[in-house]
Order: sequence, then C-alpha cells, then structure tokens
Amino acid sequence: MFDAVLWLIGRFGQAFADFFSAVTQPSLWLDWSNGEALGRFIYYGASREFLFVFLTALIVLTVAGLVWKPLMWGVVRGLEGFTNAIGRTVAWVGLLMVLQQMIIVFLQRIFRVSKIELGPFSPFGYNFVEGTQLVSFDLSWWSEELKLYNAMIVCLCIGYTYVQGGHVRVDLLYANVRFRTKRVIDALGALLFMLPAAFLTWLYAWFFMWRSLVNPKVSASESLEMILRKAKLMKWSVETIGFSPNGFNAYFLFKVLMLSFCFLVILQAVAVLYRAILEWREGPESENKYLDRDATGDAVSSH
Repeated sequence: MFDAVLWLIGRFGQAFADFFSAVTQPSLWLDWSNGEALGRFIYYGASREFLFVFLTALIVLTVAGLVWKPLMWGVVRGLEGFTNAIGRTVAWVGLLMVLQQMIIVFLQRIFRVSKIELGPFSPFGYNFVEGTQLVSFDLSWWSEELKLYNAMIVCLCIGYTYVQGGHVRVDLLYANVRFRTKRVIDALGALLFMLPAAFLTWLYAWFFMWRSLVNPKVSASESLEMILRKAKLMKWSVETIGFSPNGFNAYFLFKVLMLSFCFLVILQAVAVLYRAILEWREGPESENKYLDRDATGDAVSSH
C-alpha cells in the first residue's frame, strides 16, 4: 500500500516534468514530417503520462479555483460556451442532411441519375455541362455519407445537449433530495462516471483511429520503444475502403468523431464538476448561474 502511494506521488511529480518537456520541445512530437515525432505523438496521445498530466492540471486548476472563485466560474462559462458554440453550429448539419436526402430521392426517382455532381453548371447535383463538375460521386456514396452527418450531430452536440438539459435522466433519487445533495451527486457523477468512461473510450478510440491513418499499424499494447522502431518506416496511409463498391469511403472520419466525442465529454465533465462545487458553496441562489440555454418556441411565445 505504501509503495502504491509513493508510486502515485511520483507520477504526479513526473507530470510537471512531462508537461514542461512537451511545451519547451514541441518539435519532438509536433513535427509530423519526422516519423519519430509522429510516433511519439501517437504513443503519448493515449498514454499513462498524458493521463497524469491531465489529472495534475485538473488538481492545480481546481485548487486555484477554490481559492479564487471567479477563476472557476470563468472555466465553467468558457467550457459551456465552447460546447454551446460547437453544438449550435453543428446542429445545422441536420438541415443539410434533410436537404441532401431530398435531392437524392428527387434525382433518383425523377431524373433517374446514377451520380450527383457538383460544379458551376450542376445545380442541385445534376450536371448540365459535361466536364465542368468539381465533385462527382455515385448516388450510393451520397446516400451512405448521410451516416456521417448523423454521427456529427451525435458526437459534436453531446456537450451542447447536456448544457441545454436535453439528455434523458432516469431519476429515482435526484428530484427528492436537497439542493446541496444534488450538487454532491453531480460532482460524484462527473468524477466517477463521466471522466473515467470518457478516458477509457479515448484510450481505445485513439489507437483505433491511428490504425486507419498510418502504416505500420500501431496498438495500445506497444511500448514507446517499439513504436519508435516502427516510426522509421512509418508513413501516412489513410484507409479509403467503403462497405460497398461505390459507397462512402472516408470511414476514418467516424473514428475522428469518436475522439471528438470523448474530448467534449471530458470538457463537459469538468464543467459539471466545477459548477457543482460552486453551486454547493454558494447555495440555491446560484442555481443555473451564467447558464446559457436556448429559449424554446413555447418560452419565447410566453413573453
């Protein structure tokens, strides 16, 4: 037990050195023209070192926020504002998805076309002048691409939906407890469920993504030394294999969205934790303080 405590303390101490090294020597992991730098970036992106750097930063920021409340409120407002901005922007993809589906059905059923082509003389995807199209894909490609729009809405609007109170809550206890008890439940939920689940998903999604972007393949079980040996032969090799012969062939974007999902959940977990701490300290009068929620049609019509 004592050895485990010493190991944990050592890891948190090493996190400061790792962070300082990464900030002062960015070429060691950001110069992707160098195979070894790319290998380091891939390894450390889902490593134990990265986890302890994040946890150490979170602890330092939390302590500073407890000492000076405006800092913690600033973090809450910044994180919630960031996820709101992404969600409100990506929500428009839903409209694009509907319009594209209508165009696909219209061109397929009426004009009997097999492709949708985009260009200066291709209104609504139908090409009137040959040779002027800029983008041309089979109809099945555009149909399968609709899955990407749906995935964007799910993965990139996750934090926005939480801020807006849109997630389904199975409530057996929460509604019947006191205000400060609710804040304790929120904080424990962020610490024990949101953050661990998001980090665990990130660990698998990180290497799952990179296995479709580079060769030789990498995995979570490989050490830094093994990845650096592979890095000497490493090159970009983006997979463009579709599920059907003429179907959508950029499925690596779904893997990027998985990481984006984890990233936004982690940010929202920090916002939930800090808001719970602040509202617990300040009492019921601080409930939903600075919370930026969209007004629904019913709310607007009532004013």
